[in-house]
Amino acid sequence: MSLVNDLEQEVENFKREYEKFERGNKSAGTRARKVLQDIKKTCQEIRVSIQGAKKEEEKGGPATAD
Repeated sequence: MSLVNDLEQEVENFKREYEKFERGNKSAGTRARKVLQDIKKTCQEIRVSIQGAKKEEEKGGPATAD
């Protein structure tokens, strides 16, 4: 669940920076873009983790009758 918590924190950071950007702080726009890149990386890590779990489940799952 650590990755999900990381993702939630990154989304909160993005919201804060984007709000600042909307009020005219151009530097906050750069920070918001950086956080979006971090969100993308975290999402990819979650996707890989889910796929790995699915593959492990398939290996250890019940045998199918032919």
